[in-house]
Amino acid sequence: MNTYTIVIAPEAREHLLDLYRYIAKAASPQIAADYTSRILAYCESLSTAPHRGQDRGDIRPGLRIANYRKRAAIAFVVDGNQVAILGIFYGGRDYQAILGDQEGDLTDRD
Repeated sequence: MNTYTIVIAPEAREHLLDLYRYIAKAASPQIAADYTSRILAYCESLSTAPHRGQDRGDIRPGLRIANYRKRAAIAFVVDGNQVAILGIFYGGRDYQAILGDQEGDLTDRD
């Protein structure tokens, strides 16, 4: 079984931090920490099964979207032996517009 390296783009890290802040304010810091930790664990699980989710090459080449618990969308690209997490979008955020506007290749960022 191939194992893929997971790389989380700075934008995705910021999305996760924003999500943490939102949940911490609405519920509690512990609930926010638990939820965002489970999202990170899901992202890490892509290292052994990276072709999950829906192919969204219509937005940008190679893009895949996986839903986490029907509330968060995880946007990523599989390139060689690397999975680049490009964004983590909560609720009704318009990831299509955000990802369609991003320029350049995010797969070589860490």
